[in-house]
Amino acid sequence: MASENHTRSSSVPSSSLRGGKSRKRTNYDISITIEGNKNCNKRSRLSSKKEMNSEHFQKKRDEKKPIKCHQCKKNDRSIVIPCTNCRQTVYCTYCIKKWYPKLMKVDVFEQCPLCRGNCNCNICLQSSGIIQTSKRDITHMEKIHHLRYLIKLLIPYLKQINEEHNQEIEIESIIQGVSSTSVNIENSPCRNDERIYCNNCSTSIVDLHRSCSDCSYELCITCCREIRGGAGFEVDERIEIEYQDKGPNYIHGGDPMPNIPNLENIFKKHVDIKWIANDDMSINCAPKVMGGCNNNCALKLKSILPKDWILDLIDKASDILKNCEGDDIIHNNIGEEDRLGNEDNHMYYLDSADTQKRESLEQFQKHWTKGEPVIVRDVLNETNGLSWEPIVMWRALCESLDKRMTSNMSKVKAIECLTGCEVDINARHFFKGYLEGRRYNNGWPEMLKLKDWPPSDKFENLLPRHYDEFISALPFQEYTDPRDGILNIAVKMPSDVLKPDLGPKSYIAYGITEELGRGDSVTKLHLDMSDAVNILTHIADNLEVDYEQQYAIQTLKKIHWAQDLEENCMSDATGDEGVTKIKESEIETRERGAALWDIFRREDVPKLKDYLLNHSTEFRHILGSPVEQVFHPIHDHIFYLTMGHKQKLKQEYGVEPWTFEQRLGEAVFIPAGCPHQVRNLKSCTKVAVDFVSPENISECIRLGEEFRQLPKFHRAKEDKLEIRKMIIHAMDKAIQDYKKLTSHK
Repeated sequence: MASENHTRSSSVPSSSLRGGKSRKRTNYDISITIEGNKNCNKRSRLSSKKEMNSEHFQKKRDEKKPIKCHQCKKNDRSIVIPCTNCRQTVYCTYCIKKWYPKLMKVDVFEQCPLCRGNCNCNICLQSSGIIQTSKRDITHMEKIHHLRYLIKLLIPYLKQINEEHNQEIEIESIIQGVSSTSVNIENSPCRNDERIYCNNCSTSIVDLHRSCSDCSYELCITCCREIRGGAGFEVDERIEIEYQDKGPNYIHGGDPMPNIPNLENIFKKHVDIKWIANDDMSINCAPKVMGGCNNNCALKLKSILPKDWILDLIDKASDILKNCEGDDIIHNNIGEEDRLGNEDNHMYYLDSADTQKRESLEQFQKHWTKGEPVIVRDVLNETNGLSWEPIVMWRALCESLDKRMTSNMSKVKAIECLTGCEVDINARHFFKGYLEGRRYNNGWPEMLKLKDWPPSDKFENLLPRHYDEFISALPFQEYTDPRDGILNIAVKMPSDVLKPDLGPKSYIAYGITEELGRGDSVTKLHLDMSDAVNILTHIADNLEVDYEQQYAIQTLKKIHWAQDLEENCMSDATGDEGVTKIKESEIETRERGAALWDIFRREDVPKLKDYLLNHSTEFRHILGSPVEQVFHPIHDHIFYLTMGHKQKLKQEYGVEPWTFEQRLGEAVFIPAGCPHQVRNLKSCTKVAVDFVSPENISECIRLGEEFRQLPKFHRAKEDKLEIRKMIIHAMDKAIQDYKKLTSHK
């Protein structure tokens, strides 16, 4: 931090910090004109009403010292605006216009960006802790209430983990020929900076597992149970299909390039493996084709955690809950005025200012327990107003990196939505297109997006000031705070234990109101193993499609429609010449938001999967080619349901998602396990963070089991969340915190 100015906190009311309210304008000239360069002969044209507030700057002029702009650090600016609030800082008119377009000169004169807490100079952007991120202090009794609630929801899963371990210990007692209490289990601790995964199913191993003493092959107790149950195993030797580049003409609806090789039938080459348990229920090491040594060496039962730790946690949790039954009941009343949407698809909306009320948290928990999404409006109103313009974030990122790496930031890796491929593009060209739009030579809109940006799991280190601003915007911080949310079990892990990357991450993408059908700026259908909250932090709403481009779009849509018809790659919901028929009400609502969301219910997943499998050939994927290969229609991230497909899904299966438009400053809560997709209607920036709520632990466990069944090469195969490890550590931390709070009673 360059000076103490950057740690100064303002004493002005919070409403003025945001700068969102109109204020009375004065008719005096508040600029300081600096004539000359280093001589700095200055003259002030301040109103006599403001002379007392400018004493500090008058002294500087008398001392003939150069006045330096706080933003650009230059002292040769001809006109600067002094801050009469702190009497220390000035900003030049050039920087005000470029970096603070929503502030007028009189605003800066009354209270500069530094005093407002939203200065985006390079020094402030690399500072953390200069604003308060917590919206309110949780009272002593509220903390006790939350911890009881957390313990109450965690204990069934801890008992389930303990029961699974007991079953494996009983089997081991038969193998060793001793009682279950006398079983000898070798302890093999895992270092805090490593994870242990099952070599067969890739799930995370938390405690009990079996290991080969010859080759260190690791097997989870779930796989042990399946082997004893006679489950068959297959080794998949195939590789994922590579879509052929048929040329730019094909992508835009024309003929493919000649001599394109046909795709070989390499989808799956299965090798059936017989891996059965011995008569005494012991299990030998896996065959070599599965990564084992096949030495007929029985796998030994080993533990990672201290002996009886889980059982001890269950006993302590049970003691805590004995005398507090009924304290954590969730209220079930909900006002009809808070339910929006059509008759079948109610959604719960509330304003950010109301999230601080206890009853709002209870309402949130009610809907969250049912697996329903929640939307909170105007969350940016609760912040200091730091700029979320992508160019400001990019400038902050360049400043945070090593100078040797800064030169590499001149380009960014973007995803070209039309082809689904990564492209290198000059960063300034990308951000210019974000504001002004880009188009191909034939007039078709060129949609680009940056996903999971910056490309690191350390958002808080690379963009510290934006990180603090994002945390301060989060509603229901009891759940969402990635540092110390009391009901976020993901933050209960010890500081030295390797943790999953839960964000935050930013998503910067172009957008267009009209649904193109090809090359739309979308996040394709998928679901997450954890909960998430997504905030729309910035939009570029000055983009317009002129008549010439609109004509080109409609012409190309007809060409696309003809190509789809020829390749049997179209939905019956599209009308003549590829124009999707939609309701007038849907056209009207599209104008209001910046991102169109579809969130499906968990209970509709089987029908959704069936629909996608039955109609997979009607979709296009990489390089504009029809979908050729589906392993899991949701986990593959290859489908986006257009308006026509959503209509068809409703007609054939009666499935309809929650559909809504996200507006600037709205936070969307997505429950774990709910498939969702997004289409950007405007160029916009979203920032999202994952969290793990106690209400959705069962869904996290179910999804972990589902991911186990995916092919080994699948992108979603790895158990990155390690939900069982989280449960154990969360219970331990909750018990410790509860005892500290109650010991002072």
